[in-house]
Amino acid sequence: MTRHPHRAEAPEGPAVNSTVIPFDPDTSSALPGRLGHHAVPERWQTVDRSAHAPHLVAVGDGDGGKWTGAALVTARPHTAYLKIVDAVGDVPAAVAAVVAHARGQGLAQVKWEGWSVSSEDAATVGFAPLRPPLTPLEEATGPAAGYVRWLHDDVATAPPYYGQTTHFTCGAVTALVAQAHAGTLSSEALDRETELTLWRDATNFLACEPVGLGVAVRRAWPASPVTIHLDADGPVLLDHHPEEDREWRAVLQRASRKQAGELGVPIDVSRLSMTAIRGALDRREHVLLLLSLAGMQGFDVPHWVLCHGAVPGAVVIDDPWANASTGDTWVDAHLLPVPDASLDSMAAVSADGFRGAVTIGRPPRGGAALADPVEQG
Repeated sequence: MTRHPHRAEAPEGPAVNSTVIPFDPDTSSALPGRLGHHAVPERWQTVDRSAHAPHLVAVGDGDGGKWTGAALVTARPHTAYLKIVDAVGDVPAAVAAVVAHARGQGLAQVKWEGWSVSSEDAATVGFAPLRPPLTPLEEATGPAAGYVRWLHDDVATAPPYYGQTTHFTCGAVTALVAQAHAGTLSSEALDRETELTLWRDATNFLACEPVGLGVAVRRAWPASPVTIHLDADGPVLLDHHPEEDREWRAVLQRASRKQAGELGVPIDVSRLSMTAIRGALDRREHVLLLLSLAGMQGFDVPHWVLCHGAVPGAVVIDDPWANASTGDTWVDAHLLPVPDASLDSMAAVSADGFRGAVTIGRPPRGGAALADPVEQG
């Protein structure tokens, strides 16, 4: 664990007359009367944020229920952060109230989307800039800037954020970002060609299953120690395919197991525990973890995320996908703290509840230079 290089401390007292209420159509219609001349951004009402528990944290002047400032706050379910979409009016007071609200819930972090706040103003109230995504951003997919304030002293260092450019390349992206975070791959090498090339070597059409992904990682970076974790004997991630399409995918998975043996990539058949995940992170390893999106996004789809750090009570992940239709953006997906118990529950995939992961260790000191995945064609 290392101290965050950008962490800023800002003095704050208890918020005065702070109020926390759900944000819904009734609340929205009452905002002009409560906030007076302070305009509310149109974006507050153009996206259905109901899946992420939208609420207002407001501060008042103590006179007639008027608010001097307010922040629209959301968060993915089963996580350990709050996100400020915007703050209006007395912004420092509203933000201080959000931070106090997060502390009161024992959360790890507050984030702030950079739609309407400058880096200087964010820094004044203790927020550090997030590095913008390496993938191009459109207005609908999130702000150009974002900020974070950790609510404790020690946090993990941040990997670059790269959003998957297809619906099926999450496994490849987590591996690439892990290697960039480890210094094995340059951030400049993270692009769509690299993403699709590694996916092509790992895919079970269209998904990446754990053994195939682990084999592809070893092929791309032969000096990186790789362990595959899979507590299932046979092929996985086939339930949603028609019967006639399962057989040939099962053949490919058996071939991947054979290749793992030939390459010396171990397959650990015991269930990967949260204790083991934290142990790997303590050793500065990376864990590519397969989980279901049911808890965070509301639909049961297998999805790869990168576990790269830990804070008290939560594991810090990077998720290569964000659900723009619910107001979810890269600011949510990057440096996302998830409580241990929630992550443990999410990482039970399919009706069988198997757990799949790939652990990537650090290359030995003086190891050979690692191959660019593009060259593996």
